[in-house]
Amino acid sequence: MGRDVIQAAVSVGLHPVPVSFSRAEEYGQTVEVCGKEIKLHGPSGRESILASIVDEYPNLIVVDYTVPDAVNDNAELYCKVGVPFVMGTTGGDRERLYKTVKDSNVYAFISPQMGKQVVAFLAAMEIMAEQFPGAFSGYSLQVMESHQASKLDISGTAKAVISCFQKLGVSFELDQIQQIRDPKQQVEMVGVPEEYLNGHAFHMYHLTSPDQTVSFEFQHNVCGRSIYAEGTVDATIFLAKKELSSGSTI
Repeated sequence: MGRDVIQAAVSVGLHPVPVSFSRAEEYGQTVEVCGKEIKLHGPSGRESILASIVDEYPNLIVVDYTVPDAVNDNAELYCKVGVPFVMGTTGGDRERLYKTVKDSNVYAFISPQMGKQVVAFLAAMEIMAEQFPGAFSGYSLQVMESHQASKLDISGTAKAVISCFQKLGVSFELDQIQQIRDPKQQVEMVGVPEEYLNGHAFHMYHLTSPDQTVSFEFQHNVCGRSIYAEGTVDATIFLAKKELSSGSTI
């Protein structure tokens, strides 16, 4: 995901800082993206390293795409150092995450879904749930979501959509979601193109009436990561403008 965000950032004229945090075993390595050498740091000493980066780049905004278990510790680090951040990583303790940011003086953009068009779909679902509560009472729901095998948690987008269906009267628990992470199933059963097995997000929600005579199906499929990278860059620019409007130095 980092490569896609850097490519999207460079394409609109932003200047990625040539530093990133990664796993301990990748400490000291460099990766090349868009002709830029990015130096990788491990988790050791990251607070002092991040503070020194902020000193060198006072307009820094961090973009976080890591793993669910790192969400809260990372957010607490960013808030402690005082650097605004975009949190695109799903999972973690979201209430703790929101409280961490609220209790700090740091701007953050937090969303489990960075694709603007998908966010618009979610907003439409929320409006429907608010205006027509119970409209699908008695209907059964099937949910299938397929992501690259490296995604460890349930889709945050699926959780949000299911929440809307619950308000619409559907009884459904998260453990009923059919999660597809096996590449063979993704190609043969879901229809994911092989070239996108390492980066895709397919979602299907199927509603059926109690007497089986009526059905509704909602589906949104994403191949690749460009939609999220572009949304992340927009979020970064949004935060930069918030920093400027607050009178902070940037």
